[in-house]
Order: sequence, then C-alpha cells, then structure tokens
Amino acid sequence: MITVYPFEQLGHADHGWLNARHHFSFARYYNPERVGFGTLRVINDDRVAAGKGFSTHPHNNMEIITYVRQGAITHRDSMGNEGRTGAGDVQVMSAGTGVFHSEHNLETEDTTLYQIWIEPNKRDVTPRWDAQAFPKTPVESALPVLVSGQPEHAATEALFIHQDAAIYGGRLVAGTTVTQTVKHQAYVLASTGSFSVNGKVLKQGDGAEVTGESVLTITAVSDAEILVIDAPVH
Repeated sequence: MITVYPFEQLGHADHGWLNARHHFSFARYYNPERVGFGTLRVINDDRVAAGKGFSTHPHNNMEIITYVRQGAITHRDSMGNEGRTGAGDVQVMSAGTGVFHSEHNLETEDTTLYQIWIEPNKRDVTPRWDAQAFPKTPVESALPVLVSGQPEHAATEALFIHQDAAIYGGRLVAGTTVTQTVKHQAYVLASTGSFSVNGKVLKQGDGAEVTGESVLTITAVSDAEILVIDAPVH
C-alpha cells in the first residue's frame, strides 16, 4: 500500500529565516494522525536563509540525519566537531547520552535540506558525528545507500546509525527506471522533479508511506532527486 502526502498538505512553519514543512508532528505543529512512521520520527523539509541557522541546542537518544539539497550547512558541536556539508551530501549525529550542536547556513544563498530523525535501537551510546560526500552523477540501475545500520551494508560507504534502517538516495534522468527493495517499510521523498513509485506519482516536495510492498519500481517522469527511507516498525 502506498499513501501519498502532497507537499501542500504538510505541516508548515514560517519563521522568516526558516521556512519548514513537517511530514510528521514537530514543535508547534501537531497532528495526532501524523506522529511518526514506525521508528521514523521526524522529516522536516527546511529552507534556511543565507547567514542564518539553528543556534546551539541539545539532543539525546536520537539518530539525526541531514541530507542537503541546495547550498550547504555548517555543523558545530560540543564534541569539538565542525564540518560543512554541501548539496547532495549527508551528515549524521548519534545523540546518545547527550550532545549540544548548532547548524548554520554560512553561504550567500538559501540552503534547503531534509532533517530526518530515527529512533535508535540502542540507548545512551557515546555521541558521535560524521559526514560523507557522495557521487552526484545520475544513477541508472539502483539508488546508492547513503545511511545504514543494517548489517548487510557494513562494507559500503554508508554512514552508520544505531538502527536497522537505511536511507537510499540519488538523482534520476527522466525516463530512467530503478528498483528498490524494502526490508521493513519505507517513506519516499520527492526532493526535486516528479516520479512514480509502483504507479503512484509524486511531485517535488511530496512524501509517501509504503507498507506491505517489498519491491519498489521507481520511474522518473522528469529529472528527479529521490530519497527512500527504510525503517522498522516499533
């Protein structure tokens, strides 16, 4: 079963410097029917104005993944880490026992990104942060794995998280078809462009919940950028 959630129906918060769409309940946006999807707790589609950002704040016991779509975000944390993650690249933070961090757009253009929170399968781990650049060329056969805690991805370049979950993503040229297996259940994001998933069409900004389907056939209607989040139920 595939249920599409159009961009226009997502939760919305405009703070001036931050324009956010919420796929699930977050901060002041609360929808009792949209409080997460299994262990997937948060997906925020954020636009951060140039020179602005999230001031230092705490997290604990959450796997926090940032996929940058345009521009770049600069991370600093209480562990002494600092790094700039650009468009098409990913950073992860295992908050574990607790960490303070900030995220700022130090660029001269707006930054757009997905902020994704996944509940961990191990609590109170030592906090950690990591980032990885990935190829930007369009894919032809399969979406590369970007983030994973699944044992079958241990030998890949995927960034590690403490959960039996995986995030796949990449760019497709119009007309390209790829297949994606689903281990648990999946949430699909249309970062740019338009594509179909097992016959259901998503346009830019939309999301879709996928349950009871172990293989996804994804066809790009236009040039598109796609993320597939495969995460367990509780």
